Amino acid sequence: MAVRHFIEPGSFSLAEQLALLDLADRMEADPAPYAHLCDGRILATLFYEPSTRTRLSFESAMLRLGGKTLGFAGAQLSSASKGETVADTARVVSNYADVIAMRHPKEGAPLRASMYARVPVINAGDGGHAHPSQTMIDLMTIRQRKGRLDHLTIGFCGDLKFGRTVHSLTAALSQFEGNRFVFISPEELRIPQYVKDETLTPLHQNYKETADLEAELPGLDVLYMTRIQQERFFNEEDYLRLKGCYALDEKLLQMAPPTMPVLHPLPRIDEIKPDVDNDPRAAYFDQVHNGVYIRMAIILALLGIPDPLTGKKVLESI
Repeated sequence: MAVRHFIEPGSFSLAEQLALLDLADRMEADPAPYAHLCDGRILATLFYEPSTRTRLSFESAMLRLGGKTLGFAGAQLSSASKGETVADTARVVSNYADVIAMRHPKEGAPLRASMYARVPVINAGDGGHAHPSQTMIDLMTIRQRKGRLDHLTIGFCGDLKFGRTVHSLTAALSQFEGNRFVFISPEELRIPQYVKDETLTPLHQNYKETADLEAELPGLDVLYMTRIQQERFFNEEDYLRLKGCYALDEKLLQMAPPTMPVLHPLPRIDEIKPDVDNDPRAAYFDQVHNGVYIRMAIILALLGIPDPLTGKKVLESI
């Protein structure tokens, strides 16, 4: 059986991504047929960086499929603190688990792990680069709310420089026709040049860059907020200067279309005020709910386990 990995959204073809979304929708609607598909299987969560939602939802996903989990929740709790390389860790853990979910502060670490692991590796976030499982969650949530993934105007607001979820979702949505991107950020936190060079320019995407959230709100179909990430800054002064640059509250949200969902990968700090939570457009806790089903679907896909309702596998080459 071929070993497939999920390192970036492009690790799966567009058809495979859509099949994954369909599987997640079926599991959300009726979880019971999937409850024992991973009996006897083990997921290793190797998290070298702090995480609440991603680590726990991967573990919840495996447990809901009947499997078991093991792992660590910080580099200081692993042999990395003794100098062990990612490559050696991947070799070792391949003996203990059937699939690995890895989060790492260094960009490219999960890709390197996949070169040495004998089991599938899932990138659960690598530095400011990519977060493909979060991207699938975002696609699932947008499709549920808007009924489509094409011909949308999507606004990304906040830390677009270090926001790996923004980079991954931009790449994923660029596969669909007619989408338009509005990147809203301070000058210092603009979308990186590599995203333009690798995704936006080659695919002839329609996009604009601005610092004015208020002016753009009326024209958006989807708003994706992000926090200013303190852990990515080299000095405290720059972080403090930028951290409060955007704050979406109910008053500001009234300028947006009534059907515009507000997404956020969480955790939030002060960029979305609590008074937005009760607005029907708030979709960020829907994303958390969808995360378990997407990650269940990813695990089944990489293990080559067919959907019991359709008899089909998500990935074509497993």
